[in-house]
Amino acid sequence: MKTTILTLIAVATLTLSTSAFASAPTETIVTTLPNITPIAKIEAHGNVEVFVTTGTKDGVKVYDDYYAKTALVQEDNGTLRVTNYDKTQKLLVEVTVTQLQNIAAYDNAVIKSDRLALVDLNVDLYNEAYAALNLNNYAATINVKDQAKADLTGNVDQYSLTYSYGATVNRTELAALNAEENRIAAPKAIRPHRHDFKTLASV
Repeated sequence: MKTTILTLIAVATLTLSTSAFASAPTETIVTTLPNITPIAKIEAHGNVEVFVTTGTKDGVKVYDDYYAKTALVQEDNGTLRVTNYDKTQKLLVEVTVTQLQNIAAYDNAVIKSDRLALVDLNVDLYNEAYAALNLNNYAATINVKDQAKADLTGNVDQYSLTYSYGATVNRTELAALNAEENRIAAPKAIRPHRHDFKTLASV
């Protein structure tokens, strides 16, 4: 089993860099995760922002001049896990992918992308996660649950969306040849049972 872990103690290469990652400072310390295998899935937990782009080679960069001890970036057999539960400092990560198939975001994690060019992408958003994705895929399956939010733009051939009653999805700028959408109905309010009480006359 191949696992690459980046923590505050085990730091890879530090360089000054300018990035297209909009949320990152124009000049900051960047940690590059070495020996990345093709990433099939990204899992994001907590106070993180992950920028995803397609390229010719998979890679991971962490903007860690404020890298918290509670943060973890781990690549394990094709799954990249990005976790940060420090509420004061957001962890910024830039990921280049060639064969990405799944994205899952939890808590208040943020996922952003430029124009992704992938065959088939499945995205699951939970809790209060947010995704702003520009898609140029053959197929995309988007599941937005709880209070999560998504802004979807671009072009797809096959598109499927399932979203909860409390979720928010903006897809006015997403063009799809074949689209299927399903909104999960709000749970019915629990009503107290009515009891008919009869007054018993005392003898």
